[in-house]
Amino acid sequence: MNPPDILSPREAVRHIDPYVPPTGERSGGLRLDFNENTVGCSPLVLESLRAALDASTLSMYPAYGEARQELARFFCVPPGELLLTNGTDEAIQVVVNTYVADRDEVVLLRPSYAMYRFYCQGAGAAVREVAYRLPDLAFPLEELLRTIGPSTRAVLIANPNNPTGTGLELDGIEELLKAAAHAAVLIDEAYFEFCGVTTLPLLSRYPNLFVSRTFSKAYGLAALRVGCLFSRPENIACLQRVQSPYSVNALAAAAACAATRDRTYLREYVAEVLRARDLLCRGLDALRIPYFPSRANFVLMDVGPRARDLRDRLREQGVLVRDRSYELPGCLRVTAGSEAQMSCFIARLKSLW
Repeated sequence: MNPPDILSPREAVRHIDPYVPPTGERSGGLRLDFNENTVGCSPLVLESLRAALDASTLSMYPAYGEARQELARFFCVPPGELLLTNGTDEAIQVVVNTYVADRDEVVLLRPSYAMYRFYCQGAGAAVREVAYRLPDLAFPLEELLRTIGPSTRAVLIANPNNPTGTGLELDGIEELLKAAAHAAVLIDEAYFEFCGVTTLPLLSRYPNLFVSRTFSKAYGLAALRVGCLFSRPENIACLQRVQSPYSVNALAAAAACAATRDRTYLREYVAEVLRARDLLCRGLDALRIPYFPSRANFVLMDVGPRARDLRDRLREQGVLVRDRSYELPGCLRVTAGSEAQMSCFIARLKSLW
């Protein structure tokens, strides 16, 4: 028998919408496109990395015991409720791989973080999407509750949401947890530091709750790919069965711990971002550019049919913003960095507007 010209992947893989981030060359410009920390991590992180860079450390597989203990103290949870992950992406993947089988129903919001759909499609899930409300992109709680049914196996929510910036208060999240008591509910808190709403205190009350955090945003560790996933200890034990035992490298674990030790840096950086976000909104008001109120470290603005042209012209001036017009016509997303960066952005935008 002659071998086939090419091996055929699983049906679910053939139908995945590939995620191709528009990274390209981004160094040297004003990076307002990926919601990263735009000024750099805490100096304590760099010190910890220099201390960890020796031949002996790098030759060993990582051990997470001490890091898990330290991070659990920082997040005020028992160590058994915390799982270190390779960024939020692995947290999503682990939850999906643990609880979602082929053709299982998963409920997502639209628009939202693309990796929710990506991993669900890879698992062969039947994805049902609930749209954010127009015209203000408010959280569609009632519509979401109506969509959840007995066959729903998982619900994946970003709070606040990317790219809308809108969020849900704890009473609404509790309604969701009760309605989907038979399903895994993941609340992605990637932007928690900028809004202050967290579901971590609810872990003891809801066995179906999973919470993810990342060190890629406020802490400035996007390049190291490290995050945390929280749930009941019995759930964490199940998640560990499908997670690679060494998916988080030793340097990333050390950096995450160091980042949490510098609480002054975190507090001052978040305060700077919130001031910068207000400055950005005032600048958009002055230019009469509509935008959506945000609880995260970015603002979604509606520049109309000029969106892609404006993105390209800003890029020519060394300013990177994210085009979201493919799912929200006319919209660009702008990361709120420092006040100086926002002043620069508004000046460049004004010259093009």
